[in-house]
Amino acid sequence: MSAHLLAAHLPLALTALAFGAAAFSSLAPRAETAPDPLGEATGGKTTVWADGKNAFSFPSANLEDAERTRFVIGNSFFKRNWVEAPASTSARDGLGPHFIARSCAGCHTLDGRGEPPEWKRTLGPEPEGTVALLMRLSVPGEPDPHLGVRPEPVYGDQFNNAAIQGVKPEGHVEIRSQPLQGRFADGTVYTLHKPEYRLTKLGYGPMAENVMISPRIAPQVIGLGLLEAIPESEILANARAQAALPGPIKGQPNRVWDAFAGKEVIGRFGWKANVGTVAHQSAGAFLGDMGITSSLFWRETCTSAQKDCLEAPHGGGTRKGRDGVVPAAQASADRPEIDDKTLGDVIFYTATLAPPARRTPSDPQVLRGQALFAQAQCAVCHRPSYTTGKVPFPRLSSDKLSGQPIWPYTDLLLHDMGPDLADGRPDFLASGSQWKTPPLWGIGLFKAVNGHQRLLHDGRADGVMEAILWHGGEAAPSREHVLKMDKTDRQALVRFVESL
Repeated sequence: MSAHLLAAHLPLALTALAFGAAAFSSLAPRAETAPDPLGEATGGKTTVWADGKNAFSFPSANLEDAERTRFVIGNSFFKRNWVEAPASTSARDGLGPHFIARSCAGCHTLDGRGEPPEWKRTLGPEPEGTVALLMRLSVPGEPDPHLGVRPEPVYGDQFNNAAIQGVKPEGHVEIRSQPLQGRFADGTVYTLHKPEYRLTKLGYGPMAENVMISPRIAPQVIGLGLLEAIPESEILANARAQAALPGPIKGQPNRVWDAFAGKEVIGRFGWKANVGTVAHQSAGAFLGDMGITSSLFWRETCTSAQKDCLEAPHGGGTRKGRDGVVPAAQASADRPEIDDKTLGDVIFYTATLAPPARRTPSDPQVLRGQALFAQAQCAVCHRPSYTTGKVPFPRLSSDKLSGQPIWPYTDLLLHDMGPDLADGRPDFLASGSQWKTPPLWGIGLFKAVNGHQRLLHDGRADGVMEAILWHGGEAAPSREHVLKMDKTDRQALVRFVESL
């Protein structure tokens, strides 16, 4: 790009940042005052300059050699399949009894974003199962203080559509869609597809009539340790700043139980900010998604109605072959299926995956899109930048993540997104219509890494513009602003978001 073009567009981009960040002017100086005004280095010194299929799979660029070795070890347990117990590879057995994936990478392919199955393929005589799209379950009533919900009595708090030998899968997920048409102000017609979910082939009889179901797609796992290191005071300041603004945007933090901290913390992860730390998220996913118990998540997910699940072999403890194998009903904290060291290495791996740098941040079209992003008030919820503080568990992360100027584009708050996106299922303090603002970094690389760009909590949106058009509730004025844009400005807006 020529010098005179950059000079012409850089003030526009900085004005956009100032406009979108006006609500946060009372906070401490942030990354936009640093020598990287366009946030090209999305993760500060942790940033990697990478694109292509492996763009999400690199360690933070500033890790020490010993930390890189630990990263590689964690990566091996993240990507390789777990097997049923008992097995000759006792370090990797214990899968199930119920599960939806055999490895972390089964949902987070190449450390990226999951894709819902083509809806028609979930129907018919030989339907395709959902892997990266899971179904949360609960019923109304007093929630479990450690779960944030009241689990469905027969199927628990998550629907698992796969099982080991001798155990029935919990059932199958059917997906249909309803077309919704709309029109931009310039007359351009668009069509969205609203998914409708039905749980069939139930292995243990009917569910409660008042069951609440929430579909959740597996997100990309880059930069999680950096998000974890954002000071709590910054997240609370986001909520205060939004409360003081005119208009409907009023984000709220979720407060959740964290098993590793042993206390209630602010939620940062999960589509409803229903998890507080990378450690809790990782151990919870091992149990919920693969059926792998750990010292803090040691109870198998079998309910009392699932007798075959309770009688299935448990993979924990030191043993040879079938010697010492106990049923899942006898699982205990001192017989975990993944030991603390191995789990810690996986947590470290997940926490230190680096965010890739932005692409073409000074391109004139990108700069125009950045200004439009701010004018539509997108940057109020998708706050551009922070400076990280301390990591919560130094033994499970790296101090190299601290003190970094980062550009994730999120406020980590819950927002009412309107009835079209509502799942009707509360989760800790999150209501049935609230969702957490997802980080936008890496969004332009989804196609390169995972071959698709399915967005929002269940992957219903095919691309950035469709995701914007689904925005309602607090974000309805932003959507209306975008509907009035002409084609050139819409393209610029999408180009900016895809540069992140």
